[in-house]
Amino acid sequence: MRVHVVSDVHGRVDTLAGAADGADALICLGDLLLFIDYADHSQGIFPELFGAERATEYVALRGARRFEEARAMSALLWGSLGGEPREHIERAAREQYARIFAAMPTPAYLTYGNVDVPGLWAEHLRDGHHVLDGQTAEIGGLTFGFVGGGLRTPYRTPYEIDEEEFARKVEALGAVDVLCSHIPPAVPDLLYDVVARRFERGSEAVLEAIRATQPRYALFGHVHQPLAARTRIGRTECVNVGHFRRRGRPFALDL
Repeated sequence: MRVHVVSDVHGRVDTLAGAADGADALICLGDLLLFIDYADHSQGIFPELFGAERATEYVALRGARRFEEARAMSALLWGSLGGEPREHIERAAREQYARIFAAMPTPAYLTYGNVDVPGLWAEHLRDGHHVLDGQTAEIGGLTFGFVGGGLRTPYRTPYEIDEEEFARKVEALGAVDVLCSHIPPAVPDLLYDVVARRFERGSEAVLEAIRATQPRYALFGHVHQPLAARTRIGRTECVNVGHFRRRGRPFALDL
């Protein structure tokens, strides 16, 4: 059996439709939305609303970890549009999700990323799209466990949750053959982004589950340019499946 796995789609619909070609199923580990493309500041919800120049200023503030200034700038910009910021974000997110889910192959097994709005998914799902978060699915006779979302950070992305809630979802899976999460286990080499030059947040609960249950694979995304794309913990092969927006191709897993 062959499974193709993608993560960090961030609006990349042109190659998504073919991401399952040659595979029995597609797994998607979240981050479907594009809020800002850090390589091209003209792409994403923020520059669509406020322009590329403002997006560049916003990215620079966040990159310098000047979060209070970034939030103040953002508040002024949202205020200029009138209404609640959530209304504008959700309208733009719905437009992106409509395009993304129309291109999403079937069957597909999906979980949320930290840059996703879970409440908006249901209206766009098609037959054959299976959304799992703290749940398992049998694919080709193997048990796959899925844990979506990210942990709290100063970036305040849409689907960040407390460590305790995240750990409960991991625990609910029990022993699985393949552990699928958006964020990596808390292993420094897997968390450091060599381009952004910072550590992203990983999960201690995922790391503990790997050590305790030793799944065959642990698959994840989130870190776009990792110092290490894979490592082994005991018998478990831990793999960052890649930044799909940049790569445009899935990770192929033969089981």
